[in-house]
Amino acid sequence: MNTATLYKHVVLNDAGVPIVEGTTTKVIEIVLDVKAYGWSPEEIHFQHPYLSLGQIHSALAYYWDHQEKLDTDIERRLLQAEEIRGQLQPVPLLAKLRAKGLIK
Repeated sequence: MNTATLYKHVVLNDAGVPIVEGTTTKVIEIVLDVKAYGWSPEEIHFQHPYLSLGQIHSALAYYWDHQEKLDTDIERRLLQAEEIRGQLQPVPLLAKLRAKGLIK
């Protein structure tokens, strides 16, 4: 069961994670679209047409009002991804591409 927030299109899911109401899209996923790609709300809407501009703006407003907490969550997720990446076996194709100077 989702918990309402003061933001029209943002609710907290059972785990307390802010998501766009009626979707499974997390607020931090929208924030990462802005941070990683520099996308505007209009570009996010173009890339994710199931989200309205109102939903996107509401998610971004939620982020700006809870920036410290969400940035901490983003950093935690990045560290977790790096940990997992460090535990994976090297992919032979990557070694071949590096040897040919095609990737770093």
